[in-house]
Amino acid sequence: MTVLPYCYPINVVDEANGTPTIPPHPLGIKPLGNKYFWDGQDARKCLGLLQVLPDEVIMQMLEFLDPKTLRLLGYTCRFLFACCMSDDLWKTVFLDKVPLELFTKNIPAANQIDRLEDMSYEEFAANWSKKPFILTKNITAWPVTSQWTLDTLLQQYPDVVFRAEAVDWTFKTYYDYLKNTNDESPLYLFDKKFAEKMGLTIGKDLPGAAYWKPECFGPDLFELLGAERPAHRWVIIGPARSGSTFHKDPNATSAWNAVIQGAKYWVMFPPSAQVPGVIASQDGSEVTSPLSIAEWLLVFHREARRTPGCREGICRAGEILHVPSGWWHLVVNLEDGIALTQNFVPEAHLSSVLSFLRDKPEQISGFRRDIENPYELFVERLRQERPELLEEALRQLGGKKRRWESIVNGDDGEGEGQPQKSGFSFGFGFGDDELEEEIP
Repeated sequence: MTVLPYCYPINVVDEANGTPTIPPHPLGIKPLGNKYFWDGQDARKCLGLLQVLPDEVIMQMLEFLDPKTLRLLGYTCRFLFACCMSDDLWKTVFLDKVPLELFTKNIPAANQIDRLEDMSYEEFAANWSKKPFILTKNITAWPVTSQWTLDTLLQQYPDVVFRAEAVDWTFKTYYDYLKNTNDESPLYLFDKKFAEKMGLTIGKDLPGAAYWKPECFGPDLFELLGAERPAHRWVIIGPARSGSTFHKDPNATSAWNAVIQGAKYWVMFPPSAQVPGVIASQDGSEVTSPLSIAEWLLVFHREARRTPGCREGICRAGEILHVPSGWWHLVVNLEDGIALTQNFVPEAHLSSVLSFLRDKPEQISGFRRDIENPYELFVERLRQERPELLEEALRQLGGKKRRWESIVNGDDGEGEGQPQKSGFSFGFGFGDDELEEEIP
C-alpha cells in the first residue's frame, strides 16, 4: 500500500509526559492502515462511483480542474476536501496565473543586456567575446526569418518526428500540444538533427541555404573536428512559459541564439557569480535549483535583479543573442516561438575549452561514444591547423596552474591571479545512443 502525500504519520506519544511528539494532520487525515476512517466510518464511501479509482488517479484528475471547480468539489466531503487542499495542486494553479510581464518589465538600466545593430568580427574579438549582447539586424537576410512560422512548419513538416525533451513526436502532435497545454513547465521541442530531418542546407554560400552562422563571431575552432565535433546546433520550439532553468553551455563553449518567431526573456550571470536560488557542487558537476522557471521567478527574481553582474533582456524575432563561455543563463518564452541556436569555440575562449576538456572529462558531453579522449583529439587538430593558437592557449593554461600553485604554497609575490572557477554543463540524458542533448 502507498501512503498518500497528504497523510501524516500516526501520533507518537512521549510516555514520560504524555504529549504527542508528532503533530496531528491539520485536516484530521489518518495514517496508513486507518487513513480512510473517521468515527468508525469509511470516508471513501462518500466518493460514490469514484471509489473504484486509486488515490493516485483521483489526484491526477484534480490537476485538470480550474480553481473554482477545485474549491467547490472540496466542499462535498471531508475526503475530497483533503485532496483538493493539496499544496501541489494550488501551487500549480497559482504559478499558472502569475503573468510573466511582472518580471520582464522595468529592467534596471545597469542590468540591461547591450543592444547593437551589428558588429564586425574585429569588434567582437576585441571587446565583446566575454559579454552578452543582442544584435538587432544580423539575421534579417536569413530565408527562415521570413519563411518560418509555427503554421508554415506544420504545413511543410507535419509528419517529421522531433525530440521534445524525453519524447519523440511528429510535429503535428507537438503543435497540438503547444496550442493546448496548460503545463506549468511545458515540453520544449529541442532537436539536434533537425537539419537532416527537414532537408535543410546551412551555409552562406551554399545554394538554397536556409540560414548561416553570423560572421561577427568569427572562426569556430570546433569546426576543425569535422564529423567528430560534438552536437552543436539545435532548433528550439516551445509555447509561452516554456524555456530552460539556469545552466551553463556544454564543454565551456559560447553560443548564439536567434529568435525566428516569438520573444525570449533572458536572465544571465557571469561565470563566478553566486546565482540566487542556484547551488552548484564544488566541481560544477551537479546543480540544485527550483524545478520550474515560474518558481524561480516568483521566489528569487527580485533578489537576482539586485545581485551584482545580473544581466537581463528580451530577444525578439529577427534578433540574435550572444552567450559567452561559462555564463549562467535562464531563458523563458514570452510567446509561442521558434529559435535556432549553435554552440561554438571562439579564439578568445580556446584556453577555457581546453581546460574543461582536460580537467573535467566526466562532464564532457555531445561527443560520439567512440571518441575516448576529446581533449587529445582537439589538441591534435589544433596542432595541425592552428599551432600558434594552441601554443598561446597552452601557455595561458600553464600560467594559471603556476599562479594557483604559488597561492597554495603561500608564495603570493607573483600570485595576484585567482583560480578559474569550474563551470556547470547542463545536459539532457534522453537515452540517445550516440549523443546527449544540451540546452543552449
